[in-house]
Amino acid sequence: MEALLRVITGPWTIYILWVLSEQGPQRFGATKRLVPGISTRVLTERLRMLEHAGVVWREQAMTIPPAVTYGLTERGAELRGVLDTLGSIARRWEAEGAFDGTARSAE
Repeated sequence: MEALLRVITGPWTIYILWVLSEQGPQRFGATKRLVPGISTRVLTERLRMLEHAGVVWREQAMTIPPAVTYGLTERGAELRGVLDTLGSIARRWEAEGAFDGTARSAE
């Protein structure tokens, strides 16, 4: 469990995996737009780490500029259930105002 958590709990990592799970394979620029607030450097680092861990694949077309696409590997796809659950919780909490300070307490 510790090794898995080291891979998926870095800054922005779950969000990147969720985007690739929800949207399918994405070019680097599209991924950056779908993860608002992430810097190019951090996105590059996270994608490289995920690729090294075998969770994300990378494909580069030899064009100018290079077209680089990322997607989930079979290993990454194993996380879809967890990512879907987290996405559902995030949408529900947002609807309940949990992220804007207007949340009602659960009783």
